[in-house]
Order: sequence, then structure tokens, then C-alpha cells
Amino acid sequence: MIRILLVDDEQRMLDLLKLYLSPHGFTCDQALSGIEALDKLNDHSYDLVLLDVMMKDIDGFETCRQMRKVTTIPIIMVTAKDQKQDILQGLQIGADDYITKPFDEDILIARIEALLRRGSKQRKIIQNDLAWNQETHQLHYSRNEIHLTPKEFQLLGLLLKRPNQVYAREDLLQLVWGFDSETEGRTIDSHVRNLREKIRKHGYPIDNHLKTIWGIGYKWVE
Repeated sequence: MIRILLVDDEQRMLDLLKLYLSPHGFTCDQALSGIEALDKLNDHSYDLVLLDVMMKDIDGFETCRQMRKVTTIPIIMVTAKDQKQDILQGLQIGADDYITKPFDEDILIARIEALLRRGSKQRKIIQNDLAWNQETHQLHYSRNEIHLTPKEFQLLGLLLKRPNQVYAREDLLQLVWGFDSETEGRTIDSHVRNLREKIRKHGYPIDNHLKTIWGIGYKWVE
């Protein structure tokens, strides 16, 4: 079941989007503001976000920017203005695609399905024989399983999915432990240290890939 978060400050538009998407088997949740959307992301798991640009409390650009601190799921920006600057701004802050109003229903569905196909490829990632598999929740190197805790597995997957992306410790805490977690940054350091030790024991050159960015956090280098 594919679950999509619809974000727009007009209920009429939310209902119209749901009317378009539901017959195609998508389950749709609605948010009438960027703040409500961020709260829903904290409480639920989604496969994709349809995010309107022009909203009253915080606009779609700022909402997208805040979403990218806590999730890597596909985001499609919805705008009434077919302007190059708006499109560029959305893509530069982390949106995956855009569509302008009024939009064609078939084109919207096609773009959603294309992004979902792209995202499905990230459910199994292989880096120099290190295989991270979200479906089986297993990590293998040269066919040998490396046993990780759920948080270690989630943390590694997050870094693998966005190589060369620098994650601050605070962002990793939100992404892996959640908005309301009282866990401190030292927990991130401890989990990274355990990850490195476990993977290093199996012969994988983890220190060449999992890098510490001093004073900030961590990133994965291919």
C-alpha cells in the first residue's frame, strides 16, 4: 500500500488530489499547513509528499527545507506559477520534481509512479560488495551477514541513500530517533563507532567510506 501525504492550505485542492489518486490505489493523508505536515511526518510513514508552494503559515519552500532535515522520501512541489525561479528554488532545496496547476491527471500519476520506482531501487543498496537490504533488514559483506541493531541499520541506510550528504548529529537524531527524542548527540557517535567496529571486523574498508565531519556530523563517501 502506497501512502501519500497531501499538503495544501485549501481543502478543496486536497479533496481534488485525493479524488485523482485514490482510484489508482494510493492511500492519501491530508495536511492543511506545513506545520501539520511536519507533525504527520513525525507520526506516520509515507512513500511520497505532494507539497503546495503557496501556503499561509510557512510556504512550500520552507516546508520542503524542514522536511529534508528529517526524511529522504520523494517530494513533488505543486505550484500555480510556471516560473523558472520557483522551479529551480524547489529543486535546489530538496524537491524531487514539480508540477504546475492546472495539471493533467495522467501526467501527475505518471510522475508519482516514476518517483516511486526510483525510490524502490533504494530499498537495496550495494557498495563494493556491502549489501544493505531494507526488505530483509539485513547487511551482508561478501555473502557474510553483519548483525546490526535496528538503529544501527537505519542509520547506515540513511547515509548510504545520500552519499556525500553531510548530516549534522542533530539531523541524524531527528531522522533515526524522532522529533521528540531526548537522546543526545553522543548516542550518534556511539552508534557510528559500533557500526565501524562491526563492519571492519568483516574486512570491509569502512573507514574509507563512513567519514566524520569534525564539529558537524557524518557522511558516506562512495
